[in-house]
Parts: sequence; structure tokens; C-alpha cells
Amino acid sequence: MHYAIVDIETTGNGLKGNKITEISIFKFDGEDIIDEFTSLVNPECPIPFFITGLTGIDDQMVRRSPTFHQIAHEVLEITKDCVFVAHAVNFDYGVIKEEFRQLGVDFIRKKLCTVRLSRKLVPGLQSYSLGKLCSAMGIPIRNRHRAKGDAEATVLLFKRLLQRSNAQKILTDFLNSKNQEATLPPHLDKKIVDKIPNKPGIYFFLDQVGSIIYIGKAKNLKKRVLGHFYDKSEHEVRLCREIANIDFELSGSELIALLMESAAIKEHFPKYNRAQKRTVKRYGIFSYEDRNGILHLGFTPTKQLTKPLVAFGNPTDCRIFLKTLCEDYGLCPKYCQLVPATSSSGLCLQNNCKGDCQNKENIPEYNSKVRNAIASISRPIAQLVLRQPGRNAQENAFILMENNVYVGYGFIDITHSISSIEDLKAFLIPQKNTFETQRILENAVLKMDDLKTLF
Repeated sequence: MHYAIVDIETTGNGLKGNKITEISIFKFDGEDIIDEFTSLVNPECPIPFFITGLTGIDDQMVRRSPTFHQIAHEVLEITKDCVFVAHAVNFDYGVIKEEFRQLGVDFIRKKLCTVRLSRKLVPGLQSYSLGKLCSAMGIPIRNRHRAKGDAEATVLLFKRLLQRSNAQKILTDFLNSKNQEATLPPHLDKKIVDKIPNKPGIYFFLDQVGSIIYIGKAKNLKKRVLGHFYDKSEHEVRLCREIANIDFELSGSELIALLMESAAIKEHFPKYNRAQKRTVKRYGIFSYEDRNGILHLGFTPTKQLTKPLVAFGNPTDCRIFLKTLCEDYGLCPKYCQLVPATSSSGLCLQNNCKGDCQNKENIPEYNSKVRNAIASISRPIAQLVLRQPGRNAQENAFILMENNVYVGYGFIDITHSISSIEDLKAFLIPQKNTFETQRILENAVLKMDDLKTLF
């Protein structure tokens, strides 16, 4: 069997914008190097200063170098009928595959990761970076962070790994087409993935120092987690390169998983979670009475209100909601903080206005319409308990809301007798009511036909 041991240097501009600046490939038969191809590559774009600081490769060095298009044939030939080997192989393979894709060429090779192979054959090390791994095994690296120097070190590392007991069996397992090893993040042990159940819940991706870097939810935890590893988007590739461990919590249902995920993101603020990381500014609908005794409706940031009638995520939704109330209840847009067309006298000229702003309508009658509109908004359900499936066949789950506010969720053994809300609260896991949880539960309650209540 022949191996193409590869290392590349790049511009570092994300996966799809990541252009190769240097490539080195050693063709290896398991004992000796039988061919080599090394070249600087003109990326046809500026090289960032921090990349030059790391590799020493600058725009001047690559100005007269061939483009990838000009060396593509050599790369195809030297890797033909070889296993593509690299340290954290999915990065090098992904960048080269993208370069070929832009040329209209499919680049498909079997892959082998020396990080994953090292974790199996040399367990117990604190770090499996190329530098620290070679240092621990007494392998010299010359010209670190240059393609040829790192590729040569990877050849020596790979040769040492092949000499380890049980190496051939592990190598065969890794190259098995049904084996997931090639798709897993380089620092993640397959045993961790094997323990993830096919059940609803939330999952935590952790890096090598144990920090939570991503939190997600799923109806099927294992299927969703594996989906990250197959996704080749830039965001997912960056995330997967850092995953070293996975933790999870079962929820019993997708709805509770949504609520658990929202709370966990707010608590840990993982760097790869784009949504829900920041506190969302909310706007609330409120009412007040002016000096003439006329009731007005308006909106403002909720932090300025003690108890808004209803809250939204942006001013536009507030205006749309108030416009609907105006149309449904015959209210004056001028008195609902909408932007009206006005005459020079400042009177409202909206078609649906009945004339209150022009003193044509009785104030008590108008205020009565406003109160009816407010009543339609704020009809809180004193207590609502949504029944959900438990985490196993021996329990039920529930979500509790009081006065339209999310209170928390809980799990109850099916042998327990529940006859009141107070009985239920003994199993409650209290939670914060946030904009996200409110939105999640509002959407769920709209589908009440699909939900069951305990009381």
C-alpha cells in the first residue's frame, strides 16, 4: 500500500477562501519515501500579515510561483492510488478538495489522520499537536510551519506509528469504508461518540481543556452530532477541529430540549453558538392616559416598563401589532404611536380613524374600545402545564407556565400520584423566562392540538 503524506500552508481565510501558499507531498510505501513534490503556490490573493509571521511566506515569495491550477496535474499524479495522510487530515484534504472543485475536478482519496492514529497507538499524551507529539517521541522537526518540514516530520511520525504493536489492525479498521474514524474530529475518541444515544436532548462540544465551545439540541442526539462531522461548511470545519469531548443531557422531548438548549447557551455563552448568545433587546406594548383622559397605546424597550402588555423582538413587529389592533377595534393610529399622515393642524388623516383625534368621538366610548383591545392582549392563563414524554418509559415530563410566564420543567416517575400544582412543583426544575423561551412556548401553545395538559 502506498501513502501520500501531505502538508500545506494556506492564507487562512476560511475553508472556501483558504488558498494554498505551499504544498509538500511525500509518497511513502511504508518503509521508504519513493517520490516527493514540494512547491510554493501563488494564491492569487494577498497573504495576511499574521500568516506571514507564522510561516515566513509573504506575497513577494509567491509572486512568481505557479498557481494551483498549474500544479494540479502533479498533485493528482503523486496522490493517485494512494491513501491521503495528514496531521488533522480533514483540514488539508478539505482545502485541496476545494481547490480542485474550483477547477471542476473531483478529488477523492481514502484518508488517514495521524492525530487519530496517534491517539490510538500512543494513548495518554497531554497534546497531540504535531510539535508536541514529535517532541514526546523524539522526532526532529526542521522548518516548523513550512510544508516540507512538517510533511517530513509527519512521514517519520507515521513510520514510527506503523511499527507499533497492533498498528496494522488499527490501520485496517481506520481504512474500512464503513468506519467513521475518517469523519470524526481529530481529537475526539470514537468511544465517546458510540455512547451517545438516539434520543432527544442537548449536547455539549468541549475542547481539549474542557471548555464548552458549542451547545445544540436534537430529537436524535447521535444523528445530529454525526451531522456536524459530515458538514463541510467553514463554520463546522472550524468547530470540529477543536472538539475533544462530548457531553449530553436527555430531555424526553424536543420541546424541553429547546428550552434546555436556550438556558445552557445563556449560561455558558459558547463561542461557536451564533444564536441566543447576546441578550436580545425587547420592545413592549403599553398603555397610558393623557391629560385629556384619552387612553393611548404605544411601545418602548421593555427595560423601561414594569409589565408590558405583550413583548416583541423589534419595533417593526410592535407597529404591525398596533396597526392590527387599530383595524380590529377602530382605534386612532395617532393614539397608538404609529406614524400617521398629518395635516398642518396635526390631525390624523388615516381612513380607519373614527375622529377621536378631531374631537368627533366620545372619549369614554373610545377608551372602552381601547380597554377591549387591551383585554384581547392580556388574558393570562393562571396555570398551564404541558405534558411531555419522559426520558425513559418510567417517567413523564412537564413544562409549567404561570400567568403566561415560563416557570420551568421537570420529570416525574410514573408511580407518583399528582393531584395538584403543588404536588407538581415538588419536581420542578426552575428556569428563567427569557425572550427565547417565551417565543419557544408561544409557538408550542399555538399548536395545542399536538400537546396534552396534566390538569
